[in-house]
Amino acid sequence: MANLTKQWKRNPSYFLGAFSGDRLVGVSVFTDDGRKGWINRLAVLPGERRKGVASKLVESSQSILKKKRLRLLCALIETDNEQSIRLFENLGFEVEKGILYVTRRDGASF
Repeated sequence: MANLTKQWKRNPSYFLGAFSGDRLVGVSVFTDDGRKGWINRLAVLPGERRKGVASKLVESSQSILKKKRLRLLCALIETDNEQSIRLFENLGFEVEKGILYVTRRDGASF
């Protein structure tokens, strides 16, 4: 939660919400590393899916990042999340072959 709070303070415009009336139905949280924009979290309530909410959130995120002169937008998607993969492909994203995501978890020495 502390990291999310730091991110909010640094770039509050990188947090988008989608509403149906006064009810929050979807969110996009994104960052940039100075070269690439990253969609870190994209979530839509199950009952609100397949209504264009996620597409609008991705497009709005991309619009904000383009204003920062970032021309590359990325998202990490788990390989078994076929619904998200289709969403991004339908929005013109390419699934990159040959890229391996590596991580070091808390508790490791680094």
